[in-house]
Amino acid sequence: MAGQAQKTARLIATAVLNQFDAADKRKNVGQILDKFLQQTNDNSGVVSGRLLPRVVREKQRATDLVFGTTRNCTTIDAVIAKLADCPTERIPIKLLNIIRIGAYELIYCPQTAEYAIVNEAVKNAKTTSGSKQSGFVNAVLRQITRYIQNRQKPLTETDIKKTLPQTPSVGCEFERDILPDSKTSPADYFSAAFSLPRWLVADWLSEFSTELTRQICFASNRRAGIYIRPNRLKTTAQDLAEKFRQAGIDFEIIADQSMIKVKSPTLVTQLPGFAEGLFTVQDITASQTVRLLAPQPGWIILDLCAAPGTKTTQLAELTGDKAKIFATDIDSKRLKKVEENTARLGISSVSIVAYEHMDKAVEQNGPFDCVLLDVPCSNTGVLSRRPEVRYRIKPKSITELTKIQSRLLEAAATMVRPGGKICYSTCSIQEAENAELIKEFLQKNNDFKLESELLTLPSAQEPDCDGGYMALLVNSKPS
Repeated sequence: MAGQAQKTARLIATAVLNQFDAADKRKNVGQILDKFLQQTNDNSGVVSGRLLPRVVREKQRATDLVFGTTRNCTTIDAVIAKLADCPTERIPIKLLNIIRIGAYELIYCPQTAEYAIVNEAVKNAKTTSGSKQSGFVNAVLRQITRYIQNRQKPLTETDIKKTLPQTPSVGCEFERDILPDSKTSPADYFSAAFSLPRWLVADWLSEFSTELTRQICFASNRRAGIYIRPNRLKTTAQDLAEKFRQAGIDFEIIADQSMIKVKSPTLVTQLPGFAEGLFTVQDITASQTVRLLAPQPGWIILDLCAAPGTKTTQLAELTGDKAKIFATDIDSKRLKKVEENTARLGISSVSIVAYEHMDKAVEQNGPFDCVLLDVPCSNTGVLSRRPEVRYRIKPKSITELTKIQSRLLEAAATMVRPGGKICYSTCSIQEAENAELIKEFLQKNNDFKLESELLTLPSAQEPDCDGGYMALLVNSKPS
């Protein structure tokens, strides 16, 4: 392999984190990673044939390192400062990210040998910054290893203040206290252990129990599973599973037969059936919204915040491609994704409407049987997949988002026919964006009634899932 393709997973991860930090954590770290890996594909031209497994493995490792380090960054920085007596703000960013990745592997990847982690970190530092700096990296990581007593030990057998949790059952045990006391200050403990804002954890503790908050924290830092939704216009879960079985893909059909979890390290675009449009990647929780709506053939539907089209295409699939669906989004670049996805899946019932032309489309085609409103939100239910959100979300952010959500909901109310429905959804678990906002809407709009609502908390238990909320509102005004 040539050019960027020769880079190891750790070097790829370092490069991505350097770009992420340079953006002051305002960008989507997953998008930065995707662009970097796409450049690797374009430059190497080797993602095929006998080299594919090697490329896939390195990409999977790089993805794990990027997301794992980002999810746990505040905790990792605290370990570096406390155990190596080296505040991270004094370390040049290129060295710091090498150290962060090394510390992440030492703490959260016990299956990887210590010597391999430290040696490659030192090698990478020498390559990028010289021998003197590589010695510094070696010293910091060696100091951390000296304090590690057991890289993986059952949480029931450890002192919780000395143990950084890896999963709900095991953690990395240190020789000295690392975390606050969970009994006297649970908000401080969860915040420090899971790199989450203290105010956010305190909010969860006020809404949920301590145990549920613990589950949310673990789910927010889990390695999120890859779930796919078979395109029922072209296949079934059983037929798609047979294709995976023949290709040697490790998978599991979820109990209700509507989704498949992919367990093999692989590129989604390389899975059997992707190019033919046999499936879409979608989390279990996200898939519930449209299924609970149960759209019918013949409905006229407006998807008001459609990009990238995951729920739009699900509407088409569940209606047998026999509804009339209009999809729009304020982000024109992302709206193109809707068009790409409908084309790949072979869907003909979706019409893409530019946001500036939405009023005309509403006038010509409304009022609608249903408006799907998957609103912009805080993403607190998907912190595992969007790990950077934890570093920029503020209470003020949620206040501003609820204003946008309320405006969109009020607009949707004017577009629904009597007897029609608004399907409101978020990937947030904050009450202010969900049940509280819906309650306020209903108080102002007496013609609408709540038919059903569902809050799903993120879970690290199998099958794992993201968090989210949905509410079905019916226009009860006489026709």
